[in-house]
Amino acid sequence: MARYFATTPIYYVNDVPHMGHAYTTLNGDALCRWRRLHGDEVFYLTGTDEHGLKVQRAAEENGLTPQEQADRTSRRFREAWDLLDIAYDDFIRTTEARHHTAVQTLLERCYENGYVYKDTYQGVYCVSCEAYYAEADLTDGNCPIHESPVEEMAEDNYFFRLSAFRDRLLAWFEAVPDNITPERYRNEARALVRGGLEDLSITRTSLQWGIPVPWDRKHVFYVWYDALTNYATAAGYGTDDERFATWWPACRHLLGKDIIRFHCVYWPAMLMAAGVEPLPRFHVHGWLLVSGAKMAKSSVVQIAPADLAADLGVDGLRYSVLRDNPFGPDSDFSYEALVQRCNSDLANGLGNLLQRVTSIVARSAGSLGSAPVPESPLGVVTEQAYASAAEAWDRVQPSVALEATWRIVRETNEYLQAHQPWKLDPGPARDAVLGDALEALRIVAVLAHPAIPRSCAEVWRRIGLAGDPSQARLPGAAIWGQYPGGLTVTAGAPLFPRLSAD
Repeated sequence: MARYFATTPIYYVNDVPHMGHAYTTLNGDALCRWRRLHGDEVFYLTGTDEHGLKVQRAAEENGLTPQEQADRTSRRFREAWDLLDIAYDDFIRTTEARHHTAVQTLLERCYENGYVYKDTYQGVYCVSCEAYYAEADLTDGNCPIHESPVEEMAEDNYFFRLSAFRDRLLAWFEAVPDNITPERYRNEARALVRGGLEDLSITRTSLQWGIPVPWDRKHVFYVWYDALTNYATAAGYGTDDERFATWWPACRHLLGKDIIRFHCVYWPAMLMAAGVEPLPRFHVHGWLLVSGAKMAKSSVVQIAPADLAADLGVDGLRYSVLRDNPFGPDSDFSYEALVQRCNSDLANGLGNLLQRVTSIVARSAGSLGSAPVPESPLGVVTEQAYASAAEAWDRVQPSVALEATWRIVRETNEYLQAHQPWKLDPGPARDAVLGDALEALRIVAVLAHPAIPRSCAEVWRRIGLAGDPSQARLPGAAIWGQYPGGLTVTAGAPLFPRLSAD
């Protein structure tokens, strides 16, 4: 049994969840569900980032204390993930005591090891990023990410000696060729390191809403160096050494491309400075674009997950987002495309297949499903589809895995169309066709479970199987021929009603 520890970025509580957050979280949830189907011991982490100037200002604008702002917005993230059936194992908040302990422990070790020193910082700062920038990084004097004005800052800070880690980071890139995927983002992170590293300001004195620096209580840790540590906190760093030793080697971070510098350069260097090994793996995705603009809280194109789930259904939203937005590149995001995918793959595809098969069997004497033919051509299809899907899930490509899985749906519908069991008299010939289709549905219910868990459980129930597809174990559950026959099959309302884009 392997271990699989996956994380999302922790989301900032100055505003509410949108589909950009949901994209990362859904991919992580699906990946973890896939690993659970293989019997792996899985730990899925998400949460909220609750310190910093941006939160303090948002609280002031809303007439709240920073803690009240954090409590209110963190709760909205939990509600959004519960709505979307996100099966997280831990929801971390950076205001928790365990996190304070981990941050102070990790950065104090960096300090004791000689990688933190005191100096004066003077330069520009983007409040939206909670990041300092060099003048050369700005775009027309504005933040390169948010395209908003930056602020001049000058204060005494503690600095992290990032410049000392250029060679060690480059050696890590050489030693671990798949440390960051896809390759384009690995090349980007390596180029950042090769281009030279400047020391980083990691504390503030002009801010109170943060974690105090243990060796100098006039300072609080600057938000990124507080936030990044959350992954180690949840694994037990600073509070449970045995747990940390168990989970940390299995850690992999899912993140958007706009935070590569912090996660794939700064964070590994901090871990090196504190003596933490091994380093995590990183899986990076692009942006969801609406009319060519990045989806973000600060833009007019923010979309709430609850609004889309109300229209598409929870599983409709989960499936269409995972299927239509490959993990890695930027992708266009539109309501019309979501509806089209739900109609083509779910209503016309899986839903139609289930309706056809269960309706015919339910009209038969006893409503009993028949067993599949051992040498059915669909057995070859399912074997190939599982192999392709498994390879894609391992490469963190859920969209490709779902495309492979839906080959079974498509070819089974074609198989039914070719044999037309609705025109056959009851007997061995019809039983063979329907048994093959029921077996194909059984396998699809397992392979599609990471994307559409509720719907797959309903498919499982309607074809007469006990329990839930989440209890199946791969690769064995993908082997053709396991639908036993003799089970009561239930017809019902269409699983996926057709949707309108109007």
